[in-house]
Amino acid sequence: MDALRRGCLGLQRWLLPLRCLLCQAPGADGTDLCAACAAELPRNPRCCARCALPLPAPAALCGQCQRRPPPWDAAWAPFRYGWPLDRLEARYKFGRDLAAGRALAEAWRREPRPLALPSLIVPVPLHPRRLRERGFNQALELGRPLARSLAVPLRHDLLRRRRATAAQTELDAAGRRRNVRGAFEADADVRWPAHVAILDDVMTTGATLSECARVLKGAGVARVDAWALARAPSPRG
Repeated sequence: MDALRRGCLGLQRWLLPLRCLLCQAPGADGTDLCAACAAELPRNPRCCARCALPLPAPAALCGQCQRRPPPWDAAWAPFRYGWPLDRLEARYKFGRDLAAGRALAEAWRREPRPLALPSLIVPVPLHPRRLRERGFNQALELGRPLARSLAVPLRHDLLRRRRATAAQTELDAAGRRRNVRGAFEADADVRWPAHVAILDDVMTTGATLSECARVLKGAGVARVDAWALARAPSPRG
């Protein structure tokens, strides 16, 4: 089956050669990005280990985390939210450009992985109404290939968004925290593992991931990591 799939993929690429989604040059290394544009994706190697906030130099705790630590234990966000990743993310999330999502997922999969892997990955859930509107959960679709690459199980049915919330994009940090407070619930009928990673596409203030982490800690998870494709270069409020 794998050989057949590889053969079909090779035929597809011969008939429809990969093109860079950003500049239309030939795609490189089996992706929809050329080598130059892939190199332009803003990596996040110097950041706070607790919240992944970009910093001039790596640190165990940034000033925000020293004053008010987030409810999760460690963060992994291999990219900064900036050009040209932000363009691909907008096309994926709001333009339903699944090719852009595949390129982002592949870029994430190729980044150095955390030293301590969780026993389970849980994507941030969408409310059923938002899921019907969008047609897909962007966190889930980014997480699936990553989970396969890391050989870590992914479950999208154990954490639920129990009420619809307003879009976070137009809210300040305090408004974002109020907006998602009490919005999630964990399945009480399962035995949660000791180490879980909650996964989202972009971490801005961390409000959504914080609320999810709080709920998972309340369900008995000892360690919760916050994973996001990209971290916005602004302090958590």
